[in-house]
Amino acid sequence: MLRLPRSRRVSVGALGERRFAGGCYVYAGSAFGPGGLRARVRRHWSGGRARWHVDYLREPSRLLEVWWTADGRRRERDWSVALARWLGDQGVPGFGASDSPLPSHLFYAVTRPCFAQFRARVLSTLDGHAPLHCTVLTTSTRGGQPR
Repeated sequence: MLRLPRSRRVSVGALGERRFAGGCYVYAGSAFGPGGLRARVRRHWSGGRARWHVDYLREPSRLLEVWWTADGRRRERDWSVALARWLGDQGVPGFGASDSPLPSHLFYAVTRPCFAQFRARVLSTLDGHAPLHCTVLTTSTRGGQPR
């Protein structure tokens, strides 16, 4: 989850320039690559060359929380559907969804969404889903690696 302090236009690679309202953004992605979840979070936390759509939004934003699961199934599509229904937002068209039939994997909320509410919705609607967790990132975490 990212917090954008104020509205602004952001160039998002091949998607072009987009306007983002100030508020919170929840991105649904996977971390099945080398190093798994820890490597993906570390990469988003520490910056680096923009590679994915979310990297372009990371620069002007603050990373607040990581909602995660150790589920063996790729759940970003399930989470994207759940987020769209829960937040009443269809997301930023094409954002993070170039390999997905869904319109977006990035969802907006004016105020910080509650992880406990999201977890309850997911676990009550998706049979066999592994437990969900939330890691809150603080300023003290930013000095080193995320815990």
